[in-house]
Amino acid sequence: MKHSVPKPRGSGVDPPSQTLLASPLDFISDDHLRARHVCAVIQGLAMAASLDRQAALTVLRFLNEELNVHMRDDVEDLFPLLARRCTKDDAIEGAISRIRAVQEEATCLLPLVRATLARCLDTGADLNASDRVTFAEFAGHVRSHLVAENAILLPIARARLTRADLRMLSQNMLSRRGLPPILESSNAQ
Repeated sequence: MKHSVPKPRGSGVDPPSQTLLASPLDFISDDHLRARHVCAVIQGLAMAASLDRQAALTVLRFLNEELNVHMRDDVEDLFPLLARRCTKDDAIEGAISRIRAVQEEATCLLPLVRATLARCLDTGADLNASDRVTFAEFAGHVRSHLVAENAILLPIARARLTRADLRMLSQNMLSRRGLPPILESSNAQ
């Protein structure tokens, strides 16, 4: 089984390049970097004296356009693939359960974070003390999820997933984003 080697990562400021979807684990890794960057922005919003409208818009776009798709990548494809390919010694079920629990905690706070951002952007209001706590908790849950995936799941995925698994993961991630499938090229030219 051939192991994929991580490629150089982006800055996290922009979403990962869609060309990385041909290497789905590299895309997920870059997607994690993007999410970490946005968590830092959320933490900055929680600590700022007044709302930075541009930062709030960046976070709201990320929450509306990127985070849900990433979570679907995990739940619908990555986690089931790992559960099928891993050995008992990998103890992947426990790791996936812990990551899912942290994802659920973030998901429970997500509607409130979205609504708060929308309210503040619509009214020009700043975050109140309760909003700041919610934002910090949400960012903490997302970060915990990312750390666990980066430290545990992605290295195991690189070792256990087959080329066919990676092709399927890539195609499903493309489809989820409304992008056309990557056509296989022939080795003979």
